[in-house]
Amino acid sequence: MSQPIKTGAEVQAMREGGQILATIFAGLRQHVKPGMSELEADAWVDAEIRRLGATATYKTAEVNFPNAICISTNDAIVHGIPTEYIFEVGDVVSFDLVITYKGMKTDSAFTMIVGEEPRGIKKHLLNFTERSLFAGIDAIKGPVYTGDIGAAVERVLREGKLGIIRELVGHGVGHEMHQDPEVPNWGRAGTGVLLAPGDTIAIEPMATLGGERIKSDPDGWTIRTRDGSLAAHFEHTVLVTEDGVEVLTQL
Repeated sequence: MSQPIKTGAEVQAMREGGQILATIFAGLRQHVKPGMSELEADAWVDAEIRRLGATATYKTAEVNFPNAICISTNDAIVHGIPTEYIFEVGDVVSFDLVITYKGMKTDSAFTMIVGEEPRGIKKHLLNFTERSLFAGIDAIKGPVYTGDIGAAVERVLREGKLGIIRELVGHGVGHEMHQDPEVPNWGRAGTGVLLAPGDTIAIEPMATLGGERIKSDPDGWTIRTRDGSLAAHFEHTVLVTEDGVEVLTQL
């Protein structure tokens, strides 16, 4: 299904919002330290969103999430509600944020290791998951099928021998947080929805060091690996152009 056409002003609002989101993430990477709680990280993000003139989309009536940002630690994949959990050295933590700026939404996520440089199997997980994101982005050479993107993401995740989360997908974003089309992290080139210049989508590979099966916490939000394996999540909002792609949530 095609997306609603965006005006030039709406696309520009997404560019500006994307830069605000990327600025928040650059600061968050430096701010998160061992001994800090998830709730403290959430409060810092909430304050930064307001300071930079945007709105925390998750806290609006559209979503009704209790916090400004999703924080998913270790075996949590996505949608983690921030808690009083205290970060420890070596924790694998994913941050997923949607902001609204001038009425338009942008969406991004990254995964980091708390308190130390990534190494070993954790470095492998983060490297291949992030590489798969950029493989999906690089597949956009102008108008492209969602299957082209999914196939490119899947190819890298398979190369890394990672578990591919198939029940959760990327999506259109802009006027709303989640719009058509779905953008799976697997697929076959030349299939799916044909994206057109002006379309904006969130590409977001999620991968694990174990299996692909997931489970939900009793909180109704947090989604974890069923086998308890570590997970990573990387995401950018991108704009399809006439001859390529523009990454909106990257400084």
